[in-house]
Amino acid sequence: MPLQMNRDVFITCAVTGSGSTQDRSPHVPRSPKEIADSAIAAAKAGAAVVHCHVRDPETGTPSRNLAYFREVTDRIRDSAVDVVLNLTAGMGGDIVFGGVDKPLPPAAGTDMASAEERVAHVAECLPEICTLDCGTMNFAEADYVMTNTPGMLQAMGKMMTDLGVKPEIEAFDTGHLWYAKQLVKDGILEPNALVQLCMGVPWGAPDDLNTFMAMVNNVPDEWTFSAFSLGRNQMPYVAASILAGGNVRVGLEDNLMLDKGVLATNEQLVERAVGIIENLGARVIGPAEVREKLGLTKRAPVAG
Repeated sequence: MPLQMNRDVFITCAVTGSGSTQDRSPHVPRSPKEIADSAIAAAKAGAAVVHCHVRDPETGTPSRNLAYFREVTDRIRDSAVDVVLNLTAGMGGDIVFGGVDKPLPPAAGTDMASAEERVAHVAECLPEICTLDCGTMNFAEADYVMTNTPGMLQAMGKMMTDLGVKPEIEAFDTGHLWYAKQLVKDGILEPNALVQLCMGVPWGAPDDLNTFMAMVNNVPDEWTFSAFSLGRNQMPYVAASILAGGNVRVGLEDNLMLDKGVLATNEQLVERAVGIIENLGARVIGPAEVREKLGLTKRAPVAG
């Protein structure tokens, strides 16, 4: 296929994530203030979009606490820095089975919530974008399953669309992208969909270029896509996604290292991505252009 490089690229910074990385780097933000400050620093460095989870400020464990989401949202919106806010809606679909000898009842760590609960912080904070994990998948842990049934995705997708919040489809494997197209066909998601191709997450789509291009070639022409990979392949995927016609995601959710033995900050990872984009002859676009491209409406601070 001919090279169809993207010349106008937006960067998403995934600020903290929900993985157990909080004790592996002092730069992984925990409190709402730390998360907001890190997001703002990433925006100053060139990220047009910040993708935020929240954590318990004391332990660093992932959380669905609505007050934490509200504080992060307020701090980012009250700052002098313009950025598109993207909140996760991936929490609340976690099953940890009890092991091969006795899988039921589910074990500690299980967090299964209703569609309304999973979208409650989105309804409260009204970010411009929120994520929609478009399928069920085994992760690296032996007995953990990320669970998103078709019925749950239909309900959550409709709620997001009705709220005027653009879902960012998270496609961890080829079937997730297939089902996302069905959600558009069914009228649950808008035709000009936004999708994040999540590469190299065990046990989803591997991050080899053949699999990546199979995913890219199945993204409809009217959609906008971005892509990322994990760890040492984060920066190579900045280049790969641009060359394939997409946008990029970096951040501490996916990679803790700047170089071998050097722990990164979100700001540094965004700066590294900016350099790759510009050295390829492309341009980094800001939040205003992203809103125009994706049909987003900038949100004012939430009334208190």
